[in-house]
Amino acid sequence: MGGSHGGRSAGKSSASGIVQYAFDIGSSVLIVVAVGGLLFTASGIWPPLVAIESGSMEPHIQKGDLVFVMEQQRFPGDGEHGDTGVVTAAAGRETGYRMFAGCGDVIVFEPGGSEAQTPIIHRAMLWVEDGERWYNRANKSFIGGADSCEELDGCPAPYAGFITKGDNNGNYDQMHRGSRGTIVKPEWVIGTAELRAPHLGKIRLTSASSSESSA
Repeated sequence: MGGSHGGRSAGKSSASGIVQYAFDIGSSVLIVVAVGGLLFTASGIWPPLVAIESGSMEPHIQKGDLVFVMEQQRFPGDGEHGDTGVVTAAAGRETGYRMFAGCGDVIVFEPGGSEAQTPIIHRAMLWVEDGERWYNRANKSFIGGADSCEELDGCPAPYAGFITKGDNNGNYDQMHRGSRGTIVKPEWVIGTAELRAPHLGKIRLTSASSSESSA
């Protein structure tokens, strides 16, 4: 009798443990889904968090950081250009609008408009019009010693868009030939960087590296 009663108690405890484990897993999943939904609602884009893979925006955004990105038209800053939702550094200097210790917005964009390439996170420096010889408005410190418009990639501008630059880079992106150096069209912009969580992106980057290694 005593042995049988003990067996039933052990069985109940085991079943209770399984139910509790399933409840904990389910609760964790629901919390993750809820947080993801909340971030998506606030951001307007998916995924709303990006892990920083390079040091081109240091020291304001560092490699391994996790950055919250928001749809650019959602809450545009003071001095946005047209209806792009983006404030350039040139406009930010006039209005006092700053993000990540610098004037203007930091944008996340697809280089060359290609979804196949890794998005870039750099600061929008100035807006140029279609056909503009923007050399005269460029910061001479960021053009690599060029003496004329013809020495710049994309000058005169083949279309309207943003001139961009990494805070830690010496020159505009448009000083480099190829898809990474083209003027950024508004439709290439995924969103604007809003907040950073130091080091949290390392987990995501490590996970991605492990997946690539095992593939």
